[in-house]
Amino acid sequence: MVLFHTLISLIGIVTGLVVMYGLLGAKRMPGMTAVFLVTTILTSATGYLIPPLFFDKLLPSHVVGFISLVLLAIACIALYAMRLAGIWRSVYVVSAMVSLYLNVFVLVIQSFLKISVLHELAPSVPPSGPVFGAVQGVVLVFFVIATIGAWRRFK
Repeated sequence: MVLFHTLISLIGIVTGLVVMYGLLGAKRMPGMTAVFLVTTILTSATGYLIPPLFFDKLLPSHVVGFISLVLLAIACIALYAMRLAGIWRSVYVVSAMVSLYLNVFVLVIQSFLKISVLHELAPSVPPSGPVFGAVQGVVLVFFVIATIGAWRRFK
C-alpha cells in the first residue's frame, strides 16, 4: 500500500506541475488535469489506509489529507459541474494549486525523513530546524507566486 501511495503521489505532483504550467500559459489541459485530480484524490484517500489502519489519535497527516480532499472536491465541482463559469474559474485555480502545494509540502517532509543526506540536516521527527524551514519557505513562496500568476492568466 505504501508503494502504491508513493507512486500515485509522485504522479499527482508531476502532473500537477504540468497543469500549473498550463494554467500559467492560459492553456486547458483536460487529460492531464483529470490525471492530476484523480491521482491527488487517491493520494489523500490512500494515506488513511497506511498502517495503522485505525489510528488512536488525530495526526497532522490526517488533517492535511482531509483539507486536501475538501479542496479537491471543490476543484472538481468548479471544473466539472460549474464548468469554470464566473467566479468558479478562480475557485478552481486556487483550490487545485493549494491541493498541489499540500502534496509537495508532504513530499518535502517525507524527503527529510527518508533521504539520509536531508535527514542529517534536520534529524528530528517530524523534521524541523532552519534548513527544513528554509526549504518549506521557498516551496511556499513558489506556490504563492505561481498560484497568483495562474489566477491572473488563466482566463
